[in-house]
Amino acid sequence: MIRVVVFDMDGLMFNTEDVYTLVGTEMLRRRGHVFREELKHQMMGLPPQASFELMIQDCHLTDTWQQLAEETGELFVRYLPDYLAPMPGLLRLLDDLEQARIPKAIATSSRGLLVECCLAPFDMRRRFQFVLTAEDIIHGKHDPEVYLLAAQRFGVPPAEMLVLEDSENGCRAASAAGAFVVAVPGDHSRGQDFSMAALVADSLADPRLYQVLGI
Repeated sequence: MIRVVVFDMDGLMFNTEDVYTLVGTEMLRRRGHVFREELKHQMMGLPPQASFELMIQDCHLTDTWQQLAEETGELFVRYLPDYLAPMPGLLRLLDDLEQARIPKAIATSSRGLLVECCLAPFDMRRRFQFVLTAEDIIHGKHDPEVYLLAAQRFGVPPAEMLVLEDSENGCRAASAAGAFVVAVPGDHSRGQDFSMAALVADSLADPRLYQVLGI
């Protein structure tokens, strides 16, 4: 029985992966590099430090991960107003979960400041029982820490928690935590391995997702 639902954010709730592609492209352009698809896929779903250290290693950069994180935040906020949009089916799913009185939360690898930048334009923070960000954990996805913490916060066994994820790293984290995993790949992640997911949905409006939730 599914008692609670936990959402990833980037690429799952919002089209922020498109924004991060613009940001990564501009950051590496400034340094004479190209933001390759392979690197983007490897970084997807990772927490800031691991993500930027991967970029530094791949492109042989001299920046620290903290410098890259600060620059990313500045560029993200600059691009966000022109590009940010909810993913298809999100708003209806939130309404239907609230109608069914199923509690929900967010567990993301993004920093809290960037999360608020995404939620605030849609007045969405109030719709979730809690939000876990990169600042709340030590080990990022694909480690299960963030989803184990979410289950603990809800006071439910992980098996009674449905997790919605768009990346392989995120699905591996949720699966390792023992959650019921639903992958919702986007154009940015469709080629990744989702074999650990109980369901690979076409979108957040997929009728099969609603069947699992019983709503």
